[in-house]
Amino acid sequence: MPRRACHFLAVTALAIALCVLAILPSIPPDRQRAFPTGTIRIGVDASYPPFALDADGELRGLDIDLAAAVAREIGLPVQYRNLSFYGLYDALISGEVDVLVSALPIDAARMDDARYSSAYFNNGLVLVAADGAAAVDVKNLAGKRIAIEYASSTDSILHTWQADAGTIQRLPYELPDYALDALRLGQADAALVDNVSYRLYQRGRRGWVSTSQFITVDPYAIALRRDNHDAWQLVEAALEQLRANGELARLIANWL
Repeated sequence: MPRRACHFLAVTALAIALCVLAILPSIPPDRQRAFPTGTIRIGVDASYPPFALDADGELRGLDIDLAAAVAREIGLPVQYRNLSFYGLYDALISGEVDVLVSALPIDAARMDDARYSSAYFNNGLVLVAADGAAAVDVKNLAGKRIAIEYASSTDSILHTWQADAGTIQRLPYELPDYALDALRLGQADAALVDNVSYRLYQRGRRGWVSTSQFITVDPYAIALRRDNHDAWQLVEAALEQLRANGELARLIANWL
């Protein structure tokens, strides 16, 4: 075949491929193909309150309510499978469940088999200060007393801050709640804890007013099989709707 003809065919094939790629995103997801059983089977580890817990055989928690809300948006019933944390991805990959909603961090090592939704919660570390106190942020830490959980990821961050800011007094405590107690009682200028611990602590002490800023990002997302693009599209669209109508924020506020 002449070289010019080969070039023409190659260009034509490329143009067709680009047209197909341009059309694909506009093709609506197929609900039957995404969830062929007619039910969204949810895998969850019900041992991590307030995200999921087994209350005498009844599953409750933020992830349980979120899964139900996503299923309502998609228009299908939901069925929960209470699994051990270490069995979640095996159940997803084997097809035992369709979706994992279980406070899962986005794990790059799982991306060959799993695909994640956009994040629905950030459990990163927050720097907490008492409201009305002198401003405390990462640019103004010299001479401050920072309460942390002993032997946690906060330790390495604090060591970095000490190298940059100089004299920072490290106040280690056994639990995040104890670090927050020190802040509330005036024994520390700030506390560095994870967002879940902070929100639960604040929830139990409505009269205590504080401010916080995120220091790290630890996103929780919904996991699906990588080859089930229809399911991912449906779940992602449902999450976007829940954000837009305020339902996701209400669910989080109800549990945290």
